[in-house]
Amino acid sequence: MKRTNANAARVATGKGVPFCKSPMLSVKLPSGRSRFVLFVLFSAFAGLIGRALWLQGISTDFLQKKGESRFAHTLDLPATRGKITDRTGQVLASSVPVKGIWASPEDVLQQPKEKLRELGKLLDMSEMELLKKLDSDRSLVYLKRQVEPEIADKVAALKIDGIEMRKEYKRYYPQGEVMAHVVGFTNAEDVGQEAMELAQQKSLVGAPGTRRVIKDRLGHIIEDIAAVHEPHDGKDLVLSVDSKLQYIATSQLKDAVEKYKAKAGAVVVLDVKTGEVLALANYPTYNPNNRAALTGQQLRNRVMTDTFEPGSTMKPFTVALALDTKRVTANTLMQTAPGRMTIGPATISDAHAHGMLTVSQVIQKSSNIGTAKLALQMQPQEMWELFTNAGFGQQPRFGFPGAVAGRVRPYKKWRPIEQATMSYGHGISVSLIQLARSYMIFARDGDIIPLSFQKVTEPPPSQRVISAKTAREVRAMLETVVSPEGTAPKAQVPGYRVGGKTGTAYKVSGGRYDNHKYIGSFVGMAPMSDPRIIIAVMIDEPGGVYHFGGDVAAPTFSTMAASALRSLNVPPDSTITNIIIPTDGVQESM
Repeated sequence: MKRTNANAARVATGKGVPFCKSPMLSVKLPSGRSRFVLFVLFSAFAGLIGRALWLQGISTDFLQKKGESRFAHTLDLPATRGKITDRTGQVLASSVPVKGIWASPEDVLQQPKEKLRELGKLLDMSEMELLKKLDSDRSLVYLKRQVEPEIADKVAALKIDGIEMRKEYKRYYPQGEVMAHVVGFTNAEDVGQEAMELAQQKSLVGAPGTRRVIKDRLGHIIEDIAAVHEPHDGKDLVLSVDSKLQYIATSQLKDAVEKYKAKAGAVVVLDVKTGEVLALANYPTYNPNNRAALTGQQLRNRVMTDTFEPGSTMKPFTVALALDTKRVTANTLMQTAPGRMTIGPATISDAHAHGMLTVSQVIQKSSNIGTAKLALQMQPQEMWELFTNAGFGQQPRFGFPGAVAGRVRPYKKWRPIEQATMSYGHGISVSLIQLARSYMIFARDGDIIPLSFQKVTEPPPSQRVISAKTAREVRAMLETVVSPEGTAPKAQVPGYRVGGKTGTAYKVSGGRYDNHKYIGSFVGMAPMSDPRIIIAVMIDEPGGVYHFGGDVAAPTFSTMAASALRSLNVPPDSTITNIIIPTDGVQESM
């Protein structure tokens, strides 16, 4: 058959028939198959053209961004957190440059084990801890934050592929535990966590910047593209506290807590003229530079967050109201014998029976009976308004986190016995800073001003609470409290006239008073000729022989006031330099 076709082709060629018409090329195919093949080829080319138009036209921006993300990155440029200084310019908190160590797990795990062990030692991590961090699907993981520059240099010297370092800042507190409860601290992200670091976070933190860079496969920066946003450093903060007074307050408070075997203590010093907080200390305290073993007891800012029954430190307010409403005078006689008084189902008493006392002596001897009798002459609403105007039961507004409002029950629900006990500080709760501020009405001739933890440049607005005449009369009574006949002779300061009021109260445990746990307090001012400072001291659960405020808190006031007045260059207003303390001083009533 093949031979026949070949012969036919030769014959055809010999006869002049064209090659394209050769019988060998004559193939009979169905017409539908050829059309189908043509359609498939056309569709494929149309699809390619459409895909090209989609990629090069509509999806251009998306694809360019995807491609850029493979090698171009945006890095944060941290802003320097603002410094915190005291009123004299001494630095209390500043930011120092450190490094954050990052790693690309895929690249780092390919390094020799000897290098990984050395890396772990430098970062204070065991080999197991390091491998656990590197066991991640993420392209980059943090190994350690806030690494000191010396350690970071040693890490860089290992030349481990996949290790990257980023600039960070670490907060440093030069005065450590002395300023801990005033300044606070920040976390690894440079965000304030406590005290003024938290309260002023927005102004201190500043605004971080960004920049665009190109990285190679290993994450190394090989080119800067541009700075997108420049960082703006945070604002510096000038506090009202005085470093000298703060150190004195901290050391004296620590000595008092240890001497009287107390659970804790707190002290606050206020400037009468400006409302500035000159010192605030708590014990126990902590070191914000090393918080590895930080406990809740150390962290508690007792001046601001702890409330307690103020006890006899409330008596001057009851007496002030009685004087201001002209119900009594300072010399009005009151019968306090036999030292007990029954009101409804309850009986109140004095520590000692005093007999007939003037209103002034009610404060000097700290008589519960005398104060209760004054309170029962007044309307509950009158007492409630005075307490609230003095700041009790009100949320503090001086921009300090954690400050509590305390508690003053609505006057419409007061029973006579409750009105009587609240007049001498039971059934009401306050914080130490509220108590200190409230005494401004006596130190400032009847008005009260806001408190500030920042340095004040202009006099703050004041609010009238009692008359100037009443304030001066109560101030004279407070001065008798520190006399040898009063409850706080241990509060005397050589060369200065001082005054104040002691307070002792049982602590509440499980909804009941615990007769074995006390809070001793003292609030005083100096010098009495023209008060400049107010100091409030609170000793929590003294465990020694003494527990009255006149014994455990008044001596701390004395040493604090003497140092503060000299530090502030306040001239002496008394010629008395010998302190007389009787061995059997008057005890205040509980």
